[in-house]
Amino acid sequence: MTGPTAQRQSTMLVTGCAVLGLLGSLVGLAVVGAVEEEQEQDAAPAGFATTLDAKQVPPEFGPWIERAGQQCEEVSAPLVAAQIQAESNWDPTAVSPARAQGLSQFIPGTWATWGVDAAGKNGEARPDGVADPFTPGDAIMTQARYDCWLAGKVKKMNVGGDPTRLMLAAYNAGPGAVQEYGGVPPYPETQTYVTRIITSMADFTGTEQAEGEAEGGGEFGDRVVANAKKWLGTPYSWGGGGPEGPGRGFAQGANTVGFDCSSLVQYAVYHASDGETLLPRVSQVQVTVGEEVSPSEIQPGDVIGFNLNGSFDHIGIYIGNRQFLHAPKTGDVVKISNLDEPYYAGRPQKVRRFG
Repeated sequence: MTGPTAQRQSTMLVTGCAVLGLLGSLVGLAVVGAVEEEQEQDAAPAGFATTLDAKQVPPEFGPWIERAGQQCEEVSAPLVAAQIQAESNWDPTAVSPARAQGLSQFIPGTWATWGVDAAGKNGEARPDGVADPFTPGDAIMTQARYDCWLAGKVKKMNVGGDPTRLMLAAYNAGPGAVQEYGGVPPYPETQTYVTRIITSMADFTGTEQAEGEAEGGGEFGDRVVANAKKWLGTPYSWGGGGPEGPGRGFAQGANTVGFDCSSLVQYAVYHASDGETLLPRVSQVQVTVGEEVSPSEIQPGDVIGFNLNGSFDHIGIYIGNRQFLHAPKTGDVVKISNLDEPYYAGRPQKVRRFG
């Protein structure tokens, strides 16, 4: 239910891009790699998934979700869809024991402040003079409005952690709880809520690529990019994730379900190959397998490793237009960065191609 109903949670987000060093395949292998070093850089703007897979949502709600995902850059259509699923499981008549109402589960007091009259009760795509939490268009647009406000509010708090996770925590537990605990509050309900939404965003994300983004990448490279892009916005988890998807890490990743840099690459290549190519778990070893490619000949879907701290301790996937997709560090999310950023441009790089 919406933040309007609860108030709790604290996150333990450790800064720095420490990526797990496990050697070999994921299942049943001993830990023999070394821990990869941390990136000491300011977080670049997150590249969140924005393309909705309309087939995954009830058709009558799709246009409203698309519209809601255009209200602010922090709130994407896949996030709105994942949030609705978590809140009401797509039941516009839902009422919780705490009196939270409708698709987006607003309690009456919060709705009185934020309710938007966007649609008619019978599905008309125009206001009917009444802001009603049980009218899907009204609920969805109010959800986006409130999410955007919360995103701005948590940014001003200057607490550590990913802004999307903080925004969702504020929706569930209230912004006061995020402020009080300096992050996602330690309430099991809220922590489960945040993780569930971040993880399930991929289920609602389309794999269409921007024009020119995968030009020249080839069919396999395009599939690598598509399999990685559907996890945009997923939390970084030290030691988490693998070919099966996001997973709970350990040490500073113990409380986070997500990917680190090498597990994201492992996942994307594994699924692009229909399970035929399982890369080693460590970035230092991933850059030694596959076909060696000159950085000047890089194509979308190629894997690019960076020597940041004396070894090739970070890795990502090139997506075109000098951009690459990666899981940077604890407290950050899977995002898109640019090869021309000074932090990356001056570092030794290795490029490998698979498929």
